[in-house]
Amino acid sequence: MKAIRRFTVRTVLPENIAPLARLAKNLRWSWHQPTLELFRDLDPENWEASGHDPIRALGAVSRQTLERIAADPDLVERIRTVDEGLEHYLSAPRWYQSLGEDVPRSIAYFSPEYGISAVLPQYSGGLGILAGDHLKAASDLGVPLVGVGLLYQAGYFKQSLSRDGWQQETYPVLDPNGLPLTLLREEDGTPARINLPLPNGRHLMAQIWRADVGRIPLLLLDADVRGNDDAARGITDRLYGGGGDHRLQQELLLGMGGVKALRVFERLTGAPSPEVYHTNEGHAGFLGVERIRELMDTGMGWEEALTVTRASTVFTTHTPVPAGIDRFDQAEVRHFLSAGLAQSVPTDKVLALGAEDYEGGDSSKFNMAVMGLRLAQRANGVAKLHGEVSRQMFSGLWPGFDASEVPITSVTNGVHVPTWVDPQLTELAMQQFGIASVHDRDWARAYEVPDQDLWDLRRRLRSNLIEDVRGRVRAAWRKRGAADAQLGWTDEVLDPDILTIGFARRVPTYKRLTLMLRDPARLKALLLHPTHPVQIVVAGKSHPADEQGKRMIQDLVQFTDDPELRHRIVFLPNYDIAMARTLFPGCDVWLNNPIRPLEASGTSGMKSAINGGLNVSIMDGWWDEMYDGDNGWAIPSANPREGTHTRELYTADQRDDIEASALYDLLENTVAPLFYGQEPPGDAGAAGPSDAPADSLPREWLEMVKHTLAELGPQVSASRMLKDYVNRLYRPACDSGRSAAANQYQAAKELAAWILKVRDGWSGVSVEHVDSIGISDAPQIGDSLTVQAYVSLGSLKPTDVVVEAAYGKVSSTDKLSDHQFLDLQVAEDLGSGRYLYSGTLHIEVAGSFGYTVRVLPQHSGLASKAELGLVANA
Repeated sequence: MKAIRRFTVRTVLPENIAPLARLAKNLRWSWHQPTLELFRDLDPENWEASGHDPIRALGAVSRQTLERIAADPDLVERIRTVDEGLEHYLSAPRWYQSLGEDVPRSIAYFSPEYGISAVLPQYSGGLGILAGDHLKAASDLGVPLVGVGLLYQAGYFKQSLSRDGWQQETYPVLDPNGLPLTLLREEDGTPARINLPLPNGRHLMAQIWRADVGRIPLLLLDADVRGNDDAARGITDRLYGGGGDHRLQQELLLGMGGVKALRVFERLTGAPSPEVYHTNEGHAGFLGVERIRELMDTGMGWEEALTVTRASTVFTTHTPVPAGIDRFDQAEVRHFLSAGLAQSVPTDKVLALGAEDYEGGDSSKFNMAVMGLRLAQRANGVAKLHGEVSRQMFSGLWPGFDASEVPITSVTNGVHVPTWVDPQLTELAMQQFGIASVHDRDWARAYEVPDQDLWDLRRRLRSNLIEDVRGRVRAAWRKRGAADAQLGWTDEVLDPDILTIGFARRVPTYKRLTLMLRDPARLKALLLHPTHPVQIVVAGKSHPADEQGKRMIQDLVQFTDDPELRHRIVFLPNYDIAMARTLFPGCDVWLNNPIRPLEASGTSGMKSAINGGLNVSIMDGWWDEMYDGDNGWAIPSANPREGTHTRELYTADQRDDIEASALYDLLENTVAPLFYGQEPPGDAGAAGPSDAPADSLPREWLEMVKHTLAELGPQVSASRMLKDYVNRLYRPACDSGRSAAANQYQAAKELAAWILKVRDGWSGVSVEHVDSIGISDAPQIGDSLTVQAYVSLGSLKPTDVVVEAAYGKVSSTDKLSDHQFLDLQVAEDLGSGRYLYSGTLHIEVAGSFGYTVRVLPQHSGLASKAELGLVANA
């Protein structure tokens, strides 16, 4: 029989161990080892059965066990100590509190997914894991973030394999009451809700669940509530589920509903209203529309409200390809907005925000990333190379500007070290240095770890992975229909003394899961090499609608099914955080081979690095800027980059053949021999490197491991990333927002009026003529050149603009490179809106030299000179 209703029965804890409830509810346990160890030691058998989930573990503890725990003075004292530690962590000043009074009082962070723990499966891949690490690092640093997202009834899907290796998806329904969540309630105890009007008189209501991620509240909107019709209840059914208007309604709920949820949270808790709004990818872009609606409902005009909203908004783009951006039909968006979603906001103005009204755009589409950029005064990519790619990709929004001037900066992603570093590495640091982790204070101390101790640790981590892999392989084969009697071979899967390579991520085609299969015979030879074999662990999910990605998984699985190879290469279904926490530390090498430059950042290799893993990667994403020759290896790209472009020298097949061959060469001739040092292990049954005497350890390999821990570790830390966001984006956005709001928004009103004036008058701006004075027939380095520009400003004034000379080296096509800028000054008012501008520049480079003159808007309220997309070039 099937139950018609389900609910979770709460455990009643004795008073002296009541703090366990708070410890279980606050997700700090997901990265705080002492808390995890406490829950494990309460009832080890129950802990394993719960999947290391404190909420489930507490819910399954018997009354007798609770009484035993409550009667154990050592356990009671330990619970009290851990709880006091949590209280200190939540309340004591941290890094952010040392920055002074001018920092934002609150920052709202919107994301469609959050990867915090496997027990809260609200993530699909890198975007969600990054968002989870963002919240965790903010908590550790004391940054007053408030997360906003959706609570999906089935999260992302669970993955299994058919007998022939085809991905299969299931969607188990989650019970929010069994998750580390608290329902936000009104003072009378009823669930707090927000409401969005829908077409045809329908509405979309959502209740608000709160997760506590250390110091950070995360608000998750849930549409599965009584009062919604069946279609509305299904809006938060699955992460990235459905298409068309279903996806659009999810994003309306996330953005507009998310701002409404923040207002409810502020009202009920007294939390300060955010001074900065961070839109993590375009999915949440409608948050800006809701903020504009709030302002316009107070009587403010569109331009003024847009100016205020933009000033305090940060937009992060994560995709390097147009195909990765959500786009909806303009008519579809109009249909939903017409229901009164934005009320006083003009629908045409909203549609214009997402319009692809640039060369190559589709006028019928509403582009969420374009809207995100137009609603934010500050924007960034997630690696230096991705910043370059983004500036090129979105350059159509800033016509007349070089791609390098497009106002999109970059903050390279990072990973939350306490979450991803293995406890055994922490234990080694404690033994060696008496500190909780080399990652906490002094990364350079990794150089002090004795080679033998480091080698032994790496073998233990590899062995832990292999134990986990064997259990997962057995379970996967059972689901594929194999009987236990057929699975004896799984006890011999992988070898703790063999070089272990990891590859785990989402499976879109550009990440090239099957590049390693390009030459199956050569891969087989690598796996079975007589003196330096390798073994490979692969995991990853393909989007349910991505047939090509599923085919790649099937091809790989069928290769791993070969009885001759299945002890050396495995595919693990249902990749998630729980699997990753063993996989990253256990791999000696992390493989990444996307098509360059299509990897925005990638963070999986970072997680390997902080555990002493070495990266083998295409020069893409974060690796493009952090590879130094001693922290891993770069796979040569067949199509090298020139500036922000890629020279396509080969077809896709040729490129893959070349890069796969380079990968095989690298692994066979460089990586594997270095791992085995001077004493290779011989056949699979021979003694491995860890059995060799100390003087035969692979010293060069271990030196690279130490270098990676010491030098790369600080760079890939999410703490570094959060500090970059605070100093480079959040604080400037807060300053702009406060300036815009000062004196009852007087500055914003003046700026909005000025922008309208400039836009209306820009057609009258031109550079009529340029003269150069003082240049000789044979100019030399050190010579000076006076530039005079005759400029028409039409209805504008010199205070509205800046006239600048750009000068530097010039190519055969007259394109400036390595150029500098010189502001020209008004030398004469020629009347009728015409002015003579002049300035002297100095020639400091040999070779071809050139210059040009241009006019741009200038105002203290602009974040960059390209912000308005207006320029008059000579």
